[in-house]
Amino acid sequence: MQVQSRNRPGRRGRSRRQPMAEINVTPFVDVMLVLLIIFMVAAPLLTVGVPLELPDTAANAVAAEPEEPLTISVPADGPLMLMEDTIAEDQLVTRLREMAEGRQSSKIFLRADGAITYARVMQIMGALNAAGFNNIVLVTDTGGPRMDG
Repeated sequence: MQVQSRNRPGRRGRSRRQPMAEINVTPFVDVMLVLLIIFMVAAPLLTVGVPLELPDTAANAVAAEPEEPLTISVPADGPLMLMEDTIAEDQLVTRLREMAEGRQSSKIFLRADGAITYARVMQIMGALNAAGFNNIVLVTDTGGPRMDG
């Protein structure tokens, strides 16, 4: 009578397993999809954090910039904001020139609260224009009146 081996054929030892030759990508894809959703939700919130009540217009959206645009915010009650920093009016042009050095885009986004006067917006635009900043984009919300009949 012959004694049979306890090991199954094809196995090297009692408890050793063969290494897997395939990579399981399912967990990787799951993590990447979750990160994609997080970034899609978070990206619009990262633009500029100054809360303003922008006026509504029928204008089309401006094309996306390759770098974060220089943004000036003019709140209804409070000082000017350059990006997310409070700035005195007499330092606006100086700080803007410092920040504009080495940038690809010359656009400056001007966000003004709908409650401030037209004269205030024009004063800021005039100061920017006199300092050599001629590519100024006025930021508004969409959904305003079309006025085309």
